[in-house]
Amino acid sequence: MRLRRPRSLRHRIVLWLLAFATALTVALIAQGTVVIEYVERTVWRSMLAVELDHFIQRRREAPGQDWNGTAGFVVYAGADHPGLPRELRGLEPGLHDDLAVGGANHVVLVRDEAGTRYTLAMDIDQFSSDEAGFEWLTMAAAGLLLLAVSVAAAIGVSRLLRPLSRLAERIGAIRPERAAGRIELEPDAGSELVVIADAFNDYLQRNAQFVERERDFINTASHELRTPVAIIKGAAELALQPGADTATARHQLQRIQRSAQEMEQLIVLLLALAKEPARLAGTSQALALDKLLPQVVEDHRHLTAGKSLQLRLAPLPPCQIHAPPGVVRAAVGNLLRNAIENSDSGCIDIRLDQDATVTIRDPGHGMSPEQISEIYTRMARAEGAGGDSGIGLALIARLCEHFGWHLELQSDREQGTTAVLQFRT
Repeated sequence: MRLRRPRSLRHRIVLWLLAFATALTVALIAQGTVVIEYVERTVWRSMLAVELDHFIQRRREAPGQDWNGTAGFVVYAGADHPGLPRELRGLEPGLHDDLAVGGANHVVLVRDEAGTRYTLAMDIDQFSSDEAGFEWLTMAAAGLLLLAVSVAAAIGVSRLLRPLSRLAERIGAIRPERAAGRIELEPDAGSELVVIADAFNDYLQRNAQFVERERDFINTASHELRTPVAIIKGAAELALQPGADTATARHQLQRIQRSAQEMEQLIVLLLALAKEPARLAGTSQALALDKLLPQVVEDHRHLTAGKSLQLRLAPLPPCQIHAPPGVVRAAVGNLLRNAIENSDSGCIDIRLDQDATVTIRDPGHGMSPEQISEIYTRMARAEGAGGDSGIGLALIARLCEHFGWHLELQSDREQGTTAVLQFRT
């Protein structure tokens, strides 16, 4: 079964305009016909009444005289008048229009006066013929008017809808595999088209952001989850080897636990990046950074095992923010983990300021300005983190952009790196 092709908006508007014009024309013709008929009967009644009054007055003055009256008028005195046509016998008193008498149309006025019934007939055959001609002329004029309205409506609607048609063509030309860009309008486009284009451009932008977030999630997850999964797999194989002692199994289980924690933090970050900021706002709550920061430091202290490295936490002033706790914990934790992984010895200083700024300064290898620039470039391009910067910096930079936070990196070769994460901007 073939589906019927939907009619265009232009076609529908033209049909509705034509239907409206037809209904209006019919209504005007009907009203004109009623008014003309009413006026016509009023004129006939007045004219025949004057003629009949004149005849009765003359008959009273000369009772024996048979007055023929005005040309075109015939008066019959008495219901049994011998010349009264059969078609006029038995008519009730009053005006009777369009009566066929002797093959011609007549209008007749019947009146009872002083016991005598008077019948006055007037020949209107020529008038009826002229009236019919005018009626046909009116119908022809109405038909031509409807035709002109149809042509004008088709041309006018086509011109009016041309910008909308071009907008529809541009929307129809958008392909999912290509960047959508923006829908551009002509300078003289109507306000309604501007509203439609703005709403569609906003939708394209939000959809592009959604697709970008999905792509980032897939790319980053496929890249970053590979390492902890491999660690978990290798540790499990070593722990399950025949003859593995308890100490070895415990060590491997600790590796599995640490990798699972890293995966958990990574998944929290990726899920946060995959959601719209407006949806994430619903998961935010009041969070005391001065209470959370010591917990994050203790959770990562085990990473310093085997290194001459200390974690030093400065006195913490009271500080509260409004944010998702899991995301804040993962962001600070990843910055701290990167600092530990890139440091061999010395002291990592963690400081919290009252303006909700967390500063982590490590004595590690440091990064060159080119490496820091590369991290921000990957963040701007929404590329996955890579190289030797771990999962933290580029990913945290994108996360800060997502939440409206600010991350600043300061580093020099062999002098360590300072990461400043500001939660209030």
